[in-house]
Formats: sequence, C-alpha cells, structure tokens
Amino acid sequence: MDSNAQSLKAFLGQTGRVALVEVAATKGSTPREAGAFMLVSASAIFGTIGGGQLEYMAIDKARQMLSPREGEMAAKRPEGDVTEGTAKARSTARATPPGGSAAATLDVPLGPEIGQCCGGRVEVLIRLVDASLEQQLIAKAESEEAHLPYVYLFGGGHVGQALAASLALLPIHVVVVETRSEALEGMPETVETRLTPMPEAVIREAPAGSAFAVLTHDHALDFLIVAEALKRDDSAYVGMIGSKTKKATFRNWFLKSAEGSEAQFGRLISPIGGNAVKDKRPPVIAALAAAEIMTALVSQAAEAPSSAGADKAMAG
Repeated sequence: MDSNAQSLKAFLGQTGRVALVEVAATKGSTPREAGAFMLVSASAIFGTIGGGQLEYMAIDKARQMLSPREGEMAAKRPEGDVTEGTAKARSTARATPPGGSAAATLDVPLGPEIGQCCGGRVEVLIRLVDASLEQQLIAKAESEEAHLPYVYLFGGGHVGQALAASLALLPIHVVVVETRSEALEGMPETVETRLTPMPEAVIREAPAGSAFAVLTHDHALDFLIVAEALKRDDSAYVGMIGSKTKKATFRNWFLKSAEGSEAQFGRLISPIGGNAVKDKRPPVIAALAAAEIMTALVSQAAEAPSSAGADKAMAG
C-alpha cells in the first residue's frame, strides 16, 4: 500500500529537476495555511497550495527557475513586479547561498486582479530542490505519516466498503477489521486490513486518540466491540451503525450486563453519520460518517497541546 511519503519519494526519484513551492506566510483569508507546499517539475506537479490563479502563477515561476538559463539569472534579477497573465505579484530573487539553491518569493494579493476573491495575501517561497532539501521533505512526510490519527472500521459489508473508500481519501491511517476473509476483498490499497476472530481485542491495542466505527454483520458482535471502545476514555470517536431501537437495546445491555456507565454510554454516536439526511444508501451513509469522524479527529487535535514548533514551514 502506497503512503503519501512513498508517493513523494517516487515523484522526487522520477521527475528530474524539481522546485519546491511553499506557502511561507499568509495574511487574512487564504486558500491554504503557511507550510502548505507542492513540488513542480517540467511536466508534473505533486501536491497543491490551493489551486486557482495563485497556484498557476507559482507553477509558472517555478518552471522558469527550472530552466537552466533562468537558474543562472535568478540571483542577478533585481526585485520588482512580475506579471503573470493579467495579474501582478511582487517578486524577489534571492542570491544562491554557498552549497544552496536559487530561491524566489512571490507576494500575491488575492483580489479581483487575479480572479480570486479570498481577500488575503500570500507569500510564496520557491526553491530548487537539492539533495539536502529532498531529505528534509522526505523526513517531514515520514514524520507526519507516523503521527496520523488511526480510524478503526469494524465490518466490511456494503456500508463498510463504502466508508473505507471514503476514509481512504483522508489524511488518516485506516484499519478495517473483520472476522470474514471475503469481506476484506476489494478494499482500497491505502487501507490496512486485519482478519481476526476477536475484533474487540483490537480496541485494546489501538493508539490513544483513535476513532472507532462499528458496523459488522452481527449486532451482538457490534455490542462487544462498542462496549470495549466506550471503556477507553482516550478515544476521539465511537460510532455504531443502527436504529434508535438498536441503540436503546445496546444501552440496556451495556448498563446491566457489561458494567458500563451512563457517562460512557453518552459518548456513543449512533447512528453514525447522524439522522438529518433520510437516505440509507451505503455511499451516502459513508460520506456523512466520514465527515463526522474527521470532525471529531480535528476537534481532538485542536484540544491537544500545541505542537506549532514542529509544524512550522521548512526553514529557508
């Protein structure tokens, strides 16, 4: 299964000369945050800084720098306004430091002049990628990947398959747990699968901050898994597919037979995806549940101790 770090390594290894386009600073409303980046080669791109005219301007500037003649002249070019299409941005060329690579910045107002109405301002730093910067990029991607939140999806039926496909698109580590081998067939390549006769045991091994979505083929099995998840006080999300009747039945069993508490039961999300949309087709349930799970993970991350120092843009 290819990870983002592996895809990054493949891009860097197959595309020849590459420029790093990074959001260095922002002011006001902008498409992406400081630290967002993309890689640009002569014929391909990896990642995004938000799309639109801002991104087109940055790609064009990066490809100019990838040109051998442009690279030679970059350090000599004075500061000034550059025109990209109908838009103007303040451009600054930096002298190439010893052992370093050429760099330039674009200072872009996001207004009607470039066809973007965000209203903010973005400073974009563009650098040619040398061996040192390549290793920084790979190390950063591997570090971020190692700290991705885990989502455990119990059940590979129709809704499970659809939910796995939705979750596979998100920046999370997805694990699908099943007791039936055939239910794990056809899962997305980026999803980890586990076949086990005791899925509730997986709950105990999950990292703190994990999310658990339970939708197996057996209500009794659902109850065992959910009970185990609710007894952890460090989970970001515990959700169970089902009706009001199923939830009420689970509550009765959980309080009387599973030694659960009302406080623990109160953390259960059921039905997953909410009930505002009256559509029970698997892809619809999956889309709503994926958004619900991601919201819970983001909320938990926002409440965690700040790690801003580790997430700052890469030093120029």
